[in-house]
Amino acid sequence: MSVTGVDKDPDNLTLTLVADFAAPVARVWRLWSDPRQLERWWGPPAYPATVEEHDLTPGGDVTYYMTGPEDEKYRGWWRVATVDPPASLEFTDGFADEQGVPDAAMPTTTNRVTLTARDGGTRMEMRSAFDSREQMERLMTMGMDEGLREAVGQMDDLLAD
Repeated sequence: MSVTGVDKDPDNLTLTLVADFAAPVARVWRLWSDPRQLERWWGPPAYPATVEEHDLTPGGDVTYYMTGPEDEKYRGWWRVATVDPPASLEFTDGFADEQGVPDAAMPTTTNRVTLTARDGGTRMEMRSAFDSREQMERLMTMGMDEGLREAVGQMDDLLAD
């Protein structure tokens, strides 16, 4: 697995995942920019994602749902803040109700993804920032850190194709 570290920093309200891939930056970027590739890794293995909308431009939306082992659906959304292909992406990620409407009762995270060339491959850093310690603890209790590690762990096989 290419995930080299996951750092939970409750003092700074961040979760940072670092992964190294034996693929060029442009190829790793396509795992984000191509909705069909994104849905092959965005959810943990037992909760595959289906991307419904994919507007990877500033102000654009990405909407998706994950399907659980018993066909239950968990909807989510991104609001894209900045995009600098193939180097970086910033977005807010949140939960949605059954109709796809953002669920204001659930926490959101602000995410920054950076891709940099390193040792003939790519280092990807995903940094999620939380609004409060309570929100961070809630998402950690829901398994966000492990789910993220499992999801990103699927990228290796896609990059090998």
